[in-house]
Amino acid sequence: MSTRRILMITGSDATDFLQGLVTNDMKGLEHGLVYAALLTPQGKYIADFFLVRQGDTILLDVAEILGDMLFKRLSMYKLRADVQIAESALNLQRGTGPAPEGALPDPRHADLGWRHYSEVEESDDGSDWDAIRVAHCIPETGVELTPDSYILESGFEALNGVDFKKGCYVGQEVTARMKHKTALRKGLCLVDIDGEAEPGTAITADGKPAGTLFTRSGNRAMAYLRFDRAKNDLSAGAARVRMDQA
Repeated sequence: MSTRRILMITGSDATDFLQGLVTNDMKGLEHGLVYAALLTPQGKYIADFFLVRQGDTILLDVAEILGDMLFKRLSMYKLRADVQIAESALNLQRGTGPAPEGALPDPRHADLGWRHYSEVEESDDGSDWDAIRVAHCIPETGVELTPDSYILESGFEALNGVDFKKGCYVGQEVTARMKHKTALRKGLCLVDIDGEAEPGTAITADGKPAGTLFTRSGNRAMAYLRFDRAKNDLSAGAARVRMDQA
């Protein structure tokens, strides 16, 4: 079963259409893959995806679980713009080893390797993606990234997923305010964990809610934490948790 949906966006207004909607600058399409998100007007996460230009078409690579919703949302926004949105017959291949011709580096982090789009069946090279994501605190659609997420709390600036100079897009005002006017009080970070605890386990500090445990690899994991309550030992069920000092 496919894990990614590839959409095709065409039309004379396609680039400007996306520029007014998503968190990153479409000028980046001149250089390869662009990682971006679509937000609510209140600045909360709707979807994250990759964009790449192929001739007169912009391909949009999004998680399959968000495909139908995003297709409808983009169709709603296009109004009278000369923009067409359609399903693509292409699939994603990805890996961290030798890259096939035409593959592009993942813009989030070099250790995430390459992404390639063709009519070949969807595949990857068996890389331990969770270990890579945990090592670099890279959130995943539907796991760390949910409708309650704010992209700056989820590390999008470090992942090259937001541009603060591009001008207006949906949710830009809230995102800019979080960047320039406030210190983040909550966010995704790495933790060391000792003991067994499943992703989704609530994290507490002295019995008070402090966050949620997410993807784990070995004795490290990603967690969404309230920083004011994460200064000492924390608990996730029977496991002990501490903010990673590496």
